[in-house]
Formats: sequence, C-alpha cells, structure tokens
Amino acid sequence: MKPLLSKTTKPFIIYVLIVLVISIPVYYFVVDTIWKSELDEHNETIVDKTAYEFGRLNLSEDELDKSIKLWNHIQPGTNIEKIPVNTLKKDQFFTIEKQKTFVSQPEIERYRCLKKVVYINNKPFLFTVETNIEESHETIIAIAGITVFFFILIVAGLLFLNRKLSNSVWKPFRKTLDQLKTFNLNHHTKIEFQNTDITEFEELNQSLTKLIEHNISVFKTQKEFTENASHELQTPLAILKNKLDILLQDQHLTEKQYQIAEEMNKALTRSSRINKNLLLLAKIENSQFDISENISLDIVLDQSMEILQEHFEQKNISVDKKISTDISVKGNTGLTEVLINNLLVNAIRHTSSGGMITVKLTDHIFEVTNSGDEKLNAELLFKRFSRASTDNSGSGLGLAIIKEICKFQKWTAEYRFEDQQHIFSVHF
Repeated sequence: MKPLLSKTTKPFIIYVLIVLVISIPVYYFVVDTIWKSELDEHNETIVDKTAYEFGRLNLSEDELDKSIKLWNHIQPGTNIEKIPVNTLKKDQFFTIEKQKTFVSQPEIERYRCLKKVVYINNKPFLFTVETNIEESHETIIAIAGITVFFFILIVAGLLFLNRKLSNSVWKPFRKTLDQLKTFNLNHHTKIEFQNTDITEFEELNQSLTKLIEHNISVFKTQKEFTENASHELQTPLAILKNKLDILLQDQHLTEKQYQIAEEMNKALTRSSRINKNLLLLAKIENSQFDISENISLDIVLDQSMEILQEHFEQKNISVDKKISTDISVKGNTGLTEVLINNLLVNAIRHTSSGGMITVKLTDHIFEVTNSGDEKLNAELLFKRFSRASTDNSGSGLGLAIIKEICKFQKWTAEYRFEDQQHIFSVHF
C-alpha cells in the first residue's frame, strides 16, 4: 500500500512531464514565428533605408550602376538588380536554406528573405535581402534544456513541499485514525475529535461522531435484548423441561404417552441448547467479551479432555495426545473453553466406535483429527445450521460458533481431509 500523497503526486508529475514535452515544439514554433516576423521588419527597413540613401546621392546612371555593382559585391546577403517596368511584383517573404560560402567551413543555414521592388532615381529595382535565422537544432536544444531544468525544479519542489506539508496537513486525519484504532464499543465512550480548519477533515469528524453515537446506541440496545432474551427464554424453557421430567416419572403414563413426552423432552432440550448457542453467537458478534486474558491453553485443554473422558470411553475411542506444555495465548477463557469443547465433541460425535482421535497442541496450532470416509463440504461446514452428516443430535451451530470465536479472537479455523482423516485446526 502507498500513502495518498504518493498516489496523487505520480499522476501530477506525469501530467507536468507531458505538458512540458508538448510545450517544446510549441515554444519553438512561437519563437520561430516571432523571429521571422522581426526579421521581415528588419529586412524591410534595410531595403527602404538603402533605397532612400541611394536616392539622396543624386548619382548619374553610370555612377548608380557602378555603386550598385559595388554594393552587391561587398554587402553579403543583399542583391539589387534593375528590372523592367512590366515585371513589377508584390513583396515576397520566404525562408530558404543554403550553404554559407564565405567562411572557412561551409555549412547549411536558414535565411529569411525579402524580395521588394524599390525606386532609385525613378527607376524600378528588385531588392533582395537575406538574413540568417538562428539554427533550428540549437533553438530546440536550448528550449529542451530549459524545459528539463524547470521540470526537475518543479518535481523536486513538489516532493519537498509534499514531505514538509504532509505532517502538518494530515496531522488531524492521523489523530482521528489513532483514536478510531483504540475505540472499543464495550467501553461505551464517545470520541472527542480534534477541531480542524480543513473542511474535509471536519466533515469526516462530524460524520464519524454521528456514526459512533448511533453504533453505541444500537450496541446498548442489542446487548439489552441479548440479556433479556437469555433470561426470558431460558426461564420458561427450564420450567417446561422440569415439568416434563416430572411427567416422565409418573407411573400412570401409558407407553404411547411416555414416548410422546420423551420426544417432547428431547426437542425441548435441543431448543434450549440452540437458544444458548444463538445467544452466545449474538454476544460474540456484539463484542461483549474481553479477549485480553492470558490463557494457559494446555491446562484448559487437559481439563476439557478430562471432562469428556467418559464420552471417549463410552464409544471406546482411543485418544492420541500430542500436547505441548506452557502454551499461553491471548483471548477469552470462557470462549476458548467453548471452542475446545465444541471441537472435541464434534470429533467424538462423528467418530465410529473403536475409532481414534488425535489431539495436537503447539505454540501456533491446536488440531483435532478423527477418522472419516469422505471429505466434507468445506464451504458449508462452518455455516449456521449446516450439517456435515445425518446426525441430528447436535444444534447445527457448533462449528459456526468455533468460526466466530476464532474470528473474534483474531485466530483462524481451517478444515482439511487427508489420508481418510478429518482434520480441524485452529491457528493463533
């Protein structure tokens, strides 16, 4: 990831580079046009001035011819020639390239030319003037050099200013971001954002303040509902179960009545378990648990396995323990116990009698492995009320709870099938 300023600076630099590159031929065209215009004025001045001075001399025709011949010989870039009256033409401005012959090393140069008819002693003469124009490649090199210099200057200045201004301009945003990182809904505390004179940041702070206030209000409402539901639902379920237990002990029940009451008792027990699990999921999603405890995971795992020892023995399941000692993790003790129990119970439920379960614990992973016939659908496995088998004794929420606990405690839960074995692993 890149900072926001670097993302805006790069397109700006590219844009400036494109503009400056395009500007080089534009500069050249504009400068060349100005030069030609100025040279045209210069050439016209030379023609008019020369014709005027020749006229002032009041020379005879022979003297004028000799003077013009001498002028053409000693004055480079000009030519005066007598023309008939019927060949008079309009002024012509044009550019030519020709070799400079009066220097030691001849070279091709550009010339701006003017052909104009002038009158000397009332006779028409065609006056041609050629003036050297600055070299094209030298002009382009000069303009390109200046352009590159200013581009480097702009980029260096932009990077310098971005670095200098970044800390001060983005300080309110970083302050807001730091406050959001430490915000916890469980504390029910509002955030007092720092006032800023930047419109966008001030609007952001106001929107975040409203959002946080709304979330705190909703969180309180959900928490109250969860607590009330836990009390209001569990109490009548417990009363109903107690009444059914009493009814099942009645000796006057017929066999049919007893079977109906037993089925009702099983359904009620399952409903009570589902209700508890759903309430637990709601509490996890509402972040109603503290996950800053130091948990001795090996001790908690040993205790859970000891509690479930009777279930292992009932199905004659062998347990292979690979548990490292002194394993400490950050999390919530109660949730971690639920996670371990759910994984172990799930393995026991889906392991056939006489099978084997392997429990592994290291510094970074907790793994439960049990034998199986075919791979389960990993996409549905951790979803609520999805079933990996035809066994309906569970609530359908065990693995979903495992997934939510891992997510809440910043752990990851995974499933894979290798060598006819189901492997559930938790990475922390």
